[in-house]
Amino acid sequence: MIFVTGGTGFLGSYILQELVARGEQVRALRHASPVPFYLPASTAEKVEWVQGDLLDVDGLTENLRGVRRIIHAGGMVSFYPPDKKKLFSLNIDGTANLVNAAIENGVRDFVYISSVAAMGRDEMTSPMNEEKKWPGNKHQTNYAISKYLGEMEVWRGMGEGLDALIVNPATLLGYGDWNQSSCGLFKMAYREFPWYMEGTNGFADVSDTARAILQLADSGIRNEKFIISAENRSYLDLFRVLAKGFGKKPPSQKAGPVITGFAWRVERLRSVFRGKKPLLTRESAGIASRKNYYDNSKLLKALPDFRFRPLEDSIFEACGHYLKNLQPV
Repeated sequence: MIFVTGGTGFLGSYILQELVARGEQVRALRHASPVPFYLPASTAEKVEWVQGDLLDVDGLTENLRGVRRIIHAGGMVSFYPPDKKKLFSLNIDGTANLVNAAIENGVRDFVYISSVAAMGRDEMTSPMNEEKKWPGNKHQTNYAISKYLGEMEVWRGMGEGLDALIVNPATLLGYGDWNQSSCGLFKMAYREFPWYMEGTNGFADVSDTARAILQLADSGIRNEKFIISAENRSYLDLFRVLAKGFGKKPPSQKAGPVITGFAWRVERLRSVFRGKKPLLTRESAGIASRKNYYDNSKLLKALPDFRFRPLEDSIFEACGHYLKNLQPV
């Protein structure tokens, strides 16, 4: 049995699809979230769904019975400042609880889904690799800090006998709920958001990322970490491709510091009237203004037969799904 947390999340749902397609027995933890609409029913019905919470230590122990491997994709992604307390609780305390439960119940095989955010963001001209040191909490997002400290709990678990693998995915692209996580990039493009920031980031197809994680898990490599990033792209280039996929206008107005500040404030007001979290916040605007590059050579060396899909192919396919199944904008 493979135990998956975060199975109702974006990446977690694609990991479930890969596991079920391989014929694995899968048990997935869920709290209050419904099974995502983009998870095929043929997959969902083959998963053993269990109610639980990363903060419920006794419940975790119960759900680990008969488990040989844990894939911890659970937690929270948010760049909305009021979510700080919940971010830290789920991403740090929840990870610590699962690490402890794994050790106490003899489940040594542990795969932790972190993020490139956990490497910290600073102005580097050369691509970041797995050797990059955390630059400190100053200028880092609350999400980045929470994932870095979550990683520290996993490294601590390794010192206590856990055979763990840490993966650091870049920004994920694909079909999902465009009101959540990086899927919001598609919603912004569909709404013809007119501004673009000058930043650069790493991106990868969500399905490719799920495949890479499972291939690394099956490789037997442990006590190491791997960046999962297909390509480094500017946000302007990314939004041009997204706009083309939707048949929409690409952003045309460069957002300097003043305009960026104006844009996230306007989005915050818009969110108040809509009763939803803003697509653009001060933290996410800051990320989109920085130039970060990621080196995927360690992953490709460990998995010599693995290939990423071209981002254009991933984006156009996802845009087709979004257009066919339009969500509220």
